[in-house]
Amino acid sequence: MTTILIVESNSSDLLARGKSAASLFVRTFQMLDPSLTLKVACPYAGPLSKDVYDGVDGVVYTGSGVDWATNAPEAAPLRAEMERTFQQNRPVWGSCNGLQLAAVVLGGDVGASPNGFEIGPAKNITRSELGAAHAMMAGRSDGWAVPCVHRDEVQKLPEGATLIAGNPHSPVQAMVYEANGVEFWGTQYHPEMSMADVAASTGGRGVFSGGQDLTADLAIADTDEDAAQRLGTSTSDLALDTRARELINWLNHVKAQG
Repeated sequence: MTTILIVESNSSDLLARGKSAASLFVRTFQMLDPSLTLKVACPYAGPLSKDVYDGVDGVVYTGSGVDWATNAPEAAPLRAEMERTFQQNRPVWGSCNGLQLAAVVLGGDVGASPNGFEIGPAKNITRSELGAAHAMMAGRSDGWAVPCVHRDEVQKLPEGATLIAGNPHSPVQAMVYEANGVEFWGTQYHPEMSMADVAASTGGRGVFSGGQDLTADLAIADTDEDAAQRLGTSTSDLALDTRARELINWLNHVKAQG
């Protein structure tokens, strides 16, 4: 039995409003492998218990809808928990905020992208030379698109980290750090999210690009090929087994460690 601890990275205020990032991972992991045991904990709600890592095989840090970046004072509880996580010698995954959090904790830096928000599909993602050979990218071919929603990005890789993939919007779309007892894989995009999830994450606000409101297409692109193509992707790219490819590879890696 494989047990995954999902660290909810939304604040208590957001959770009280029904905005749980962990729920996206719970749903996706249950679809990928119903045999998984899933635990959820939230550092913003208070310090995690001393035994929270007992019996855990892998740890996930979710995305987040908070207003602050991972290097801000407000993110101190999350940074402290990730430092503790990295002492457990277990595989760690991070999506979006989780990737940025790891970059900061490991000595890199983050900031708002000079290209603005990237919402919808992160398009034209290309692997680095090392990324093409890494297990995280098994089954990927250059030029893919994955659901994403972010303002901040990794702007300085930690020393010892490996750039795995990037695109024209954000040069660091995927990174790994495998040194000093830490085993972290992460992406700027959200393999745990559907495009409909991206549409819902806007809270009813329109998503505009080039003066066009993309919200209606985002809501149906997972199953509507015309809408997907208008967004620059395809329903095959958005199908679970494709969009979650990196998560599938990470789960396989976690199980192999067990």
